[in-house]
Order: sequence, then structure tokens, then C-alpha cells
Amino acid sequence: MLLLQQMIVLFIYIALGYGAAKKGVMDDTFSKKISWVVVNIANPALTLSAVVNGDGTIEGKELLLTAAVALVILGGMVLLSLAMPFLFRVRKEHRGVYRLMSAFNNIGFMGFPVIVAVYGQEALLYAAIFSMLFNVLIYTYGIQTVQKEARGIEWGKVFNIGVLGSILAIVIYLLRIPTPEFFNTTMSGLSGLTAPLSMMVIGISLTSIRLKELFLDTRLLLYSLFKLLAVPILALQVIIRVIDNEMLCGVCMVMLATPAASMTAMLSQQYGDEESAEQAAKGVALTTLLSVVTIPIVSAVVFT
Repeated sequence: MLLLQQMIVLFIYIALGYGAAKKGVMDDTFSKKISWVVVNIANPALTLSAVVNGDGTIEGKELLLTAAVALVILGGMVLLSLAMPFLFRVRKEHRGVYRLMSAFNNIGFMGFPVIVAVYGQEALLYAAIFSMLFNVLIYTYGIQTVQKEARGIEWGKVFNIGVLGSILAIVIYLLRIPTPEFFNTTMSGLSGLTAPLSMMVIGISLTSIRLKELFLDTRLLLYSLFKLLAVPILALQVIIRVIDNEMLCGVCMVMLATPAASMTAMLSQQYGDEESAEQAAKGVALTTLLSVVTIPIVSAVVFT
């Protein structure tokens, strides 16, 4: 019930962003600026706040276990992404986009707010490890998948402020480094921006797409349901039998059940062509809308 309520709250944020954009109060330029704030300020602050303001009891060996689990999950998603375009008979020009959507979920914009609401700030330490590995993969494998011309890896983007913030949070936590109260209060205040701003950005992006057309694309709809329901439910059946840490299993659930990463559309726009960028935007939009319903379903099926 708590998870369903949280998804309703996120949906309201999305609707507010969509409505404001339709009214002309917000546009793509504003959305990009807000995205920058979320990625470079709010999200890192959310991770740091979990460390400096939480009562964490996670041991170092549990973080190592999380790193191993994250490697297996993300590696498995990359392998699955190679098969998904053929499973759904995707046109050749769209295969790179489908691989991106299959390999990378929206663990930052949507995953972090859900984790905090359902499992508390302490769980963000687990999520931070997923986020670090996610960034390394999406700026290496992700770009190589969608780009039309071969380019080198952009290491400056791999080690971005989100990754550095996660590393700093884990170092502070493991070494028990004391932080001043003004810093703790600042991180707490900034972290509160993450959920509403990130969801409003998603809402703004939906205004550029005819929502009716999303649900008429049979292939994309079937793919989205498979990605959001079948993949996380089947994967979690294995995870909950191998791992006895309830919080880590919950984090894995959110990491697996969240929609296609918004970075899919951004990378397709920057490194692909106009058609692939449009397909990525549709995929991100449809999986995001469906996830409001599918995430509670996955949780109910797996944990009850």
C-alpha cells in the first residue's frame, strides 16, 4: 500500500509538470535546466543526506555484496538487451534504442525517490552503488550501442558529479567522517528537490508526444509490459532466494522495475538520428506511464 501511494504521488508530480508545460509555463529549455539541477545537485545531495542524516547500520561487507549483486544484475540486463530487439522483431534502425531501453532503467529520477519513500534513506547507500555502475555502463556500452559513428569513451562524463557524490557518500559512511550541522541541513534541504523536480521533468517531456499513439504501438506496448513485469518478477524470484537481506532485495526490486532511463532519449538524440531519438522518447514515455501501475504489481507478486 505504501508503494502504491508513493507511485500516486509521483504520478501527481508528473501530471503537474505536464499541465504546466501545456499551459506554456514550462518548456524544453526550462526542462533541461531543471534536469541539470536534479542530476548535478539534488540527486547527489539525496545520497549524501542519507549518510550524514541517517542512522545507518550497513556494514562494509554488505556494501561489497551489493556491488557484486549490482554487477550481476546490470550485466544480466546488458546481455538481455542484446536479445530483446530480436525477441520483439524490432526494425534494424531501432535495435540500438531497444537495447538501451532494455539495459538501463530510470534508477536516479524515479528509483531514488521510491526507495527513500518505501525503504528509508539508509537504503540509498545500496542504490548509490547501482548508480555508480549504471553511469559507467551507460557512458560506455550505452553510447557505443546507439551512436552512428564510432567514437571514443567520454571518461569525463563517466566520472560525473553523481558518481563522485556517491563515492564521497560511501567514504564518509565507511570512515565515519563527522560533518558539520550546516552541511547536513543543506544536504537534507536539497535532497527534497529530487522527487518533485525529476517527475515534473518527465511530465514536461510527455507534452511532445501524442499519448494516444503510445498505446497504439503494439510492439512497443508488448515490449514495455515484458520489461516492466516479466523481467523484474522472474529476476526477483532468483534474488529473494539467494539474498536474505530484505532491504537489499527491496532496492533490487526498484532497480529492476523502474521504467526505461530518461538518458535513453538524451543519448539517442545526441548520438543517434532523429528517428531513433523519437522512438526512444516514446519508449521512455510509455514505460514511465505504465510503471505507476506495474511497480506496485511487481512488489505485490514478489513480496506477498
